[in-house]
Amino acid sequence: MMRTLLIGGTSAIGEQVARCLAVAKGTLCLTARDIRCLDAIAADLKVRGAVQVEIERLDMTDAAALEGLVSRAVESLGGLDTVIVAAGLLPDQNEVNRDSQRLRETMEINATSAMVILNEAAALFEQQGHGRIVAIGSVAGDRGRATNYAYGAAKGALEVFMSGLRQRLHKSGVQVLLVKPGFVDTPMTADFKKGPLWASPERVARDIVRAMEKGRSVIYTPWYWRWIMLIIRHIPERIFVRLRF
Repeated sequence: MMRTLLIGGTSAIGEQVARCLAVAKGTLCLTARDIRCLDAIAADLKVRGAVQVEIERLDMTDAAALEGLVSRAVESLGGLDTVIVAAGLLPDQNEVNRDSQRLRETMEINATSAMVILNEAAALFEQQGHGRIVAIGSVAGDRGRATNYAYGAAKGALEVFMSGLRQRLHKSGVQVLLVKPGFVDTPMTADFKKGPLWASPERVARDIVRAMEKGRSVIYTPWYWRWIMLIIRHIPERIFVRLRF
């Protein structure tokens, strides 16, 4: 029975991952800012098969609330096997360009606060000699683009952090998985024009759970984004700066 702390339980991807874990008879501790929405999700997860579901209101910009979060999950679940960070913020780059506070918030939620939680999880799992750390990054972290480089910079920083964490914890038998979704049809992307490259949260969640079970380190989801980003990363900078996509 897997005991999981899931940060961002009301996010579209986070909720779908929680559903997969509930069906597998897991126990979960979910966090999010919207406690009423979280309460409704918890009730649904119990119907789907979750043995235990605890919830906690969490604002990722509240440094005091982040402190001891993993320890509180351990206490409420009687131990911990997995920590998943699915919380995130996708800002309008034009707003970021005009407002430095928006830039600070973007980095704090997508990178700094996530790292604080993962660092605490790493200390626990390193000590107990097993565990699983999962963070949702983005293909945007592979290369900065004019339309979303603040978000991409945060996700790129998270990727470097996860790489170092993976090397640190390798001998401890702890899995460190970075998930790099492409375009996902969620409320956060509701205003975006959709196309054939877009995926559902359900598909991404299935890929995440499958990667966890297989002990993977990094996945692109859906799979074709690995090849798309391979091409984009290898475009020479003198050509890349002239492109608009």
